[in-house]
Amino acid sequence: MLNGAQFRDLMSGRGRGPLATTLRGVLRCAELPYGWIVRRRNARFDRGVLPAHQVPAPVISVGNITVGGTGKSPFVAWLARWFLDRSAEVTIISRGYGSRGGQPNDEALELAARLPGVPHLQNPNRLAAARAALTVKPRQVLILDDAFQHRRLARDLDIVLLDALEPFGYGHLLPRGLLREPMQGLARAHVIGLSRSDAISASCRSEIESRARRLAPAAVWLELAHQPTRLISNSGECLDLSALRGRRLAAFCGIGNPAGFRATLESCGFEIAAWLELPDHCAYDQGQIDRLGQWLRSCDVEHVLCTRKDLVKIPCDNLAGKPLWALEIELQVLKGLGRLEKLLMEVQEQLR
Repeated sequence: MLNGAQFRDLMSGRGRGPLATTLRGVLRCAELPYGWIVRRRNARFDRGVLPAHQVPAPVISVGNITVGGTGKSPFVAWLARWFLDRSAEVTIISRGYGSRGGQPNDEALELAARLPGVPHLQNPNRLAAARAALTVKPRQVLILDDAFQHRRLARDLDIVLLDALEPFGYGHLLPRGLLREPMQGLARAHVIGLSRSDAISASCRSEIESRARRLAPAAVWLELAHQPTRLISNSGECLDLSALRGRRLAAFCGIGNPAGFRATLESCGFEIAAWLELPDHCAYDQGQIDRLGQWLRSCDVEHVLCTRKDLVKIPCDNLAGKPLWALEIELQVLKGLGRLEKLLMEVQEQLR
């Protein structure tokens, strides 16, 4: 089993040697039928053979074109707050990937912590979820979380996020790369946002923007930053970021883009003396918590850090006697805010 770093090395081509070359060849063969299926499905929607169903309310989709984390949850929370601050009702709708026994998945738990009281419906049939939400509140904005490839439900705005550290999925579709669909799919986007744009140079940002604009010349371009603001615990205790600078820390995460989380930690000036990557949507049952405790007992560290997405699934304030903190992240729109807000105001106008 490859860990996250080994997987990225394999996908990117950095991994060398006969085994890596052979694995990439096998995955390339599997990429071909996957690509045929995705292209055929998109073509059927484009021609109207498969219909996109309208609902009597404005719909905004936030998604990505690659697998792995691109910062969708902070952006969904930012959008919801934008409408709530202007007295518009919102409901979040998602597929509910990784949920067990009808319970909320990690994204839903994280969004519930960020947006207390905001309805969040999880249903693989997002059209049915949208209709159910509108039965309860007919006049509201529906925000689809991770729905760029879910084309059955028509939307007024398609927002696609690219991660600055891995924007184009290594140029290959699954399973050879990280692309969920061919890059040409970006042409459907009304807005393209570059997450963690502050983690790369201005020249790299410009290069990514140029490539995206060739595919979606009319899309609004955003540059986004995930600004760390504080540390929080399950009990609600808060800690200033400066409190842990200069201390030896352990960090772990079970998210789609662990490299992005580590880059954020390092940008805070934290000394990460021990690092552990877990599978995306890690369940954190008692066995996993015990394994984390065993790992931490072997580490010479004072505190433990994780993401908020991890924290909401861990029912304790410390692991192996070491305080457990999550990094609170707030989204900042560094470029394109005015054009984005103009589009959002047009969406809000539909409620009148």
